[in-house]
Amino acid sequence: MSFDNNMNLIYKIAKAMPEGHHLIVFYTRINPHQRAILALHRRRIRAICFKDGLRFVFKLLPIILSARLIICDNYYPFLGGLKLPKNVKVIQLWHADGAVKEFGWGDPDTAHQSRSDQHRYQSVYNHFDNYVVASKAMGQVFVNDYHIPFSRIRLLGYPRSDIFFNRKWIERSRRQVLKRYPQFRGRRIILYAPTYRKGVKYNPPIGLVKSLTSDPKAIVIVRLHPALRDQFSWIEQEIGFSSRLYYLNNASTAKLLTITNTLITDYSSVAFDYSLLPRAHSLIFFMYDLAKYQKMPGCQPNFLNWLPDSPVENVKDLARVIKQNKKTNLKAFNLRWNTYNDGHASDRFIHHYIEPLRRRN
Repeated sequence: MSFDNNMNLIYKIAKAMPEGHHLIVFYTRINPHQRAILALHRRRIRAICFKDGLRFVFKLLPIILSARLIICDNYYPFLGGLKLPKNVKVIQLWHADGAVKEFGWGDPDTAHQSRSDQHRYQSVYNHFDNYVVASKAMGQVFVNDYHIPFSRIRLLGYPRSDIFFNRKWIERSRRQVLKRYPQFRGRRIILYAPTYRKGVKYNPPIGLVKSLTSDPKAIVIVRLHPALRDQFSWIEQEIGFSSRLYYLNNASTAKLLTITNTLITDYSSVAFDYSLLPRAHSLIFFMYDLAKYQKMPGCQPNFLNWLPDSPVENVKDLARVIKQNKKTNLKAFNLRWNTYNDGHASDRFIHHYIEPLRRRN
């Protein structure tokens, strides 16, 4: 577990675990979501910190090698060197419903790596027996960027998306956020959530705050990517301050989306989550560094053809679009990327991978 957005699936797996089987969650050290780890312990789900070194070799690796099912939400290099028993299945859940950014072989940086590094990358990709996705479009991304056959793709939907179909969860999350920040109540909420730029210093354009706060009736929330949290103080200074702008980097992104009227992002997968919410109004892609980003790390081919609206590339146009507050038509966007997300993806995952464990006993 690198991200905490599959917690509901983990709880369901624990509940559905056949007699004689045990669920163990390995979480990475960079995971900032300590509340998720505490929640696992409270439910008596064994959670172990995953880190390299002798402890991994002598204590953690034997556990992994004894597993019947290995579920991953990210790229884990150690898989490339494992020789697993034939009866073990390795499942890639990933951590995003769709993709604007390139990765794997699609990342231009991969071509500059040594042959041994490239071989190691492909070895990891090949270790995944199945890739669970929410659309043929995302399946094709893995086929292209990981060089794997489409026969490994499983169109089950993303379990992490189920919460966005759960009206009780949505309303409860809204109440929790508004209780903590009563000043947000009755206001237009604009959430600015830029993505992580690997190897590139986040350098927002001059005048960003003025544009973000161009609607005098709106509250603006800035939510940085977890990988940028160690740069938070510097970025806070770069973006600037306003009495109507809040930096909420410890709040749950999913919960913030439930109160959001306008999402402003760039190349982040948060757009695919937001588009599922019934209250989603406007989605703005602010790509001020588009030309540079298309070169490194790269964007999916023809992505401009399927974005729900044209990207905004400067702060002047950003202010104009914010003030227009035009509703974004997300129907085609969802049909392409959220095809199999319907609130029951977790149940299908359990049926497909956990229930068969009982029959194999």
